[in-house]
Formats: sequence, structure tokens, C-alpha cells
Amino acid sequence: MTDIEQLLLSRIRDVADYPEPGVMFKDITPLLADPAAFGALTDALAEIAVRESATKVVGLEARGFILGAPVAVRAGVGFIPVRKAGKLPGATLSQAYDLEYGSAEIEIHAEALTADDRVLIVDDVLATGGTAEASLELIRRAGARVAGVAVLMELSFLGGRPRLETSLAGAPLESLLTV
Repeated sequence: MTDIEQLLLSRIRDVADYPEPGVMFKDITPLLADPAAFGALTDALAEIAVRESATKVVGLEARGFILGAPVAVRAGVGFIPVRKAGKLPGATLSQAYDLEYGSAEIEIHAEALTADDRVLIVDDVLATGGTAEASLELIRRAGARVAGVAVLMELSFLGGRPRLETSLAGAPLESLLTV
């Protein structure tokens, strides 16, 4: 295990039975409260953005905002929020997707991306991959190219990576931690 992996893992708290019995929630708020750990995380994700020649970072609501915005600043690129439906003013593009129990919809400002953009999607966790898959589709529908997906933590037992394989179309999926 690398030093950064040890640092990040040491600042992630397990919360049993949240949000429902039987679930072990990975709480990143202690990591965010530690400037050294948060800085190391931001640097690592920004390195991915630079390496993949991203021109924009997309952060997925809500913790993807917390991670994506400083990554964009550190990488010297723009930040674009992907929000739940109905949260953005003005013209938007939307993408529906299925959840374990029901469906959801995400949106992006219609003018946020252009054909010249290479977009890195940033989020805290890759679980089942539904939100990431919808965001990949949304970015392409907006006319931009996908530079990749970068997450703090991948919950490998939930199968998000195999689900995204086709949607990634060769773009990289990078997780700093895999549990």
C-alpha cells in the first residue's frame, strides 16, 4: 500500500448500519477536515486531470462537488456541476438512469461543454456505476469528449467497473482506493 493510500484510508471512517441496517457507510468527512489528507487527495486527482489532458472537470452531486472543484482549480481547468434534476437554472440537458429501487435524473447546463472539451468526471465513490454511466452519456450528448472517470474510492463488490466498461469506450477509470 502506498503512502497516499494509507493516508486516505486512515481518514475514512466506517459507519455501521447507515443509511440502513447492514450497510457499512464510508464517511469521508474526516478526510475533508484534514488539510494534509484533503490536499493529497486533490493533488492526486488533479494529476489525473492533467495527465488525461482534461479541459473541464465534472463533479457529480453532491460529494463530487466537494472533490471536483478544488481538483479543477489545481489542474487549471474549469469546473462543471452535474446536478439532480430541477436544481440548475436555465437550459439544461438531462439523463435518466435506473437505481436499485426506482430511477433518477441528472442535469448539466446545456452550454457548459463544447466539442473542444475533454472532461474528467470526479466523484467520491464508484458503487454500482449508475450515476457515472449516466454522466458519461450526458457529457457525450453535450458534444464533449470523455477524458476519464476518477474516484477516491471504488467499492469493487458492487460491480461498477464492469458496468462502465462499454460506456467508457476506452477512457480510463481510476480509483485511488479499492475496497
